[in-house]
Amino acid sequence: MGVPVYRRILELFEAEGVNTLFGIPDPNFVHMFVEAEQRGWSVVAPHHEECAGFMAEAASRMTGRPGLCIGTLGPGVANIAGAMICAKVENSPVIFLGGQRARITERRVRRGRIQFVRQEDLFVPSVKYSASIEYGVQTDEIVREAIRQAMSGTPGPAYVEYPSHVILDELDVAEPMPPHRYRLVNQRADAQEVAKAAELIRAADNPILLVGHGVHTSRTGAAVRELAELMGCPVIQTSGGTAFIPGLEERTFPYGFSTAAVEAVAGSDVCVALGTELGEPLHYGTTRHWAERDAERKWIYVEQDPMAIGVNRPIDVPLVGDLRGVVPQLVAALKDGAARRPVADLDRWIKQDIDRLAELAETAPSGRSPVHPARLVVEATEAFPAEGIMVRDGGAVVIFQWTYSQAKPHDVLWNQNFGHLGTGLPYAVGAAVADGGTRPVMLLTSDSAFLFHISELETAARLNLPLVCVVGVDYQWGLEVGVYKRTFDQPAPQPGVHWSKDVRFDKIAQGLGCHGEYVESEEEIGPAIKRAYATGGTAVVHVCIDPKANSEEMPNYAEFRTWYAEGTQ
Repeated sequence: MGVPVYRRILELFEAEGVNTLFGIPDPNFVHMFVEAEQRGWSVVAPHHEECAGFMAEAASRMTGRPGLCIGTLGPGVANIAGAMICAKVENSPVIFLGGQRARITERRVRRGRIQFVRQEDLFVPSVKYSASIEYGVQTDEIVREAIRQAMSGTPGPAYVEYPSHVILDELDVAEPMPPHRYRLVNQRADAQEVAKAAELIRAADNPILLVGHGVHTSRTGAAVRELAELMGCPVIQTSGGTAFIPGLEERTFPYGFSTAAVEAVAGSDVCVALGTELGEPLHYGTTRHWAERDAERKWIYVEQDPMAIGVNRPIDVPLVGDLRGVVPQLVAALKDGAARRPVADLDRWIKQDIDRLAELAETAPSGRSPVHPARLVVEATEAFPAEGIMVRDGGAVVIFQWTYSQAKPHDVLWNQNFGHLGTGLPYAVGAAVADGGTRPVMLLTSDSAFLFHISELETAARLNLPLVCVVGVDYQWGLEVGVYKRTFDQPAPQPGVHWSKDVRFDKIAQGLGCHGEYVESEEEIGPAIKRAYATGGTAVVHVCIDPKANSEEMPNYAEFRTWYAEGTQ
């Protein structure tokens, strides 16, 4: 008896360690959903296919493996388009399976066909690879090519169309090959280049490690910790790499938002860059905080895509390969030689950053009603469980988090490169599912962003996920109100940025099967969050925040504006 195509697709993903499927089933996928559940997969059906894509992306970030999402033919596939574009910009290896009518439908000269559009052509610009399984015997090669391209070079999404005429085809196939048999896995860098990098690091007086979000999505934190300790250096977070590596919390400083980070960057003579594109939020590694010693600073760049080397700035030692392969090479090379002394100013910077956080907690505006958003962030992050997963969403509320957060979570998810609002709740669900629901999750967001996909509260409640959504509510698009105020003389016209003040997110949560809390004072924030976690399930804490402060008092907004190298927002 042969293997049906729908089962073979699951087998090929199982070989990659994938066992979670996100999507809403239709006739193309009902067989696959039943098979997946029988095989012990997590099968998650959200209320919108775009959320399925976001959830799959979050699962990929949490596991270092491809994410898997399906979309119903026609409208379902159209719904995942936004998630597909986000995955492309966020460099996330998500495989999108799209249902489609049998090819006889497409090849007929007809009009008025139901739930039909030529899908693949629409998505080619948004993915790294696009293909259609026209014949069952193509299943292995197409799925493997999708995974190969998604995981190779700069990671990104792939689209595979699954027409209904191949659903039940049966195949005579062998057991799936392990990943290393058909694609590069944990690719290592050239040994001579690794030796050069080790020499530069040993000779440096003030080396730094620049850590981007690729370190966390590749799950290489343990190896990076060993590298940082051997280098005796500070760790500088990019805006996308804001998770903290266990054991490196004290010596990790956020680029641009910490005086310790600014001093360490400006004075550095060697920069080892891991998991980052060296893009606009880093001023391409050439201007602003980098400018003072740019001519003499040496750069060691670990990058999987050889076409990215030297694009945004010159590189002295390129280490082309996967972080999972290259960082252990660097560790071994540094161990094979004299030990380095810690950077002279490291202890001073650590104390400086500790003092910075304590001062921010002390000076965040207090005693206001509604609550000042800085105080919201302080109180919420002080109540964040140390072992938890942090998810961010929103505009102004995220900017407040960059400065005022008191937590040092080991996993942080947010849509940094694209800035797509509404990803927070589905990211939180996807992360919790990937984690098996063992760790508490906090979504710290704003009302406007939360409303994008608020129906997914029911999904989280149905799955009994330990998720607390802390929502800063000011009944406006705070970042955009701020833009109006800075653009026009006061009082400024502000069309399109205010909405009803009668919305109660705690009551919506209760209606969707979650726990709900309503908070009007800062003293209530921490206790409300603790009560929410004590329920063991999904909860929403509605916190009333000051709309004027949220639009006018965003900290480090001038620093944020320097990210835009060309043009303006």
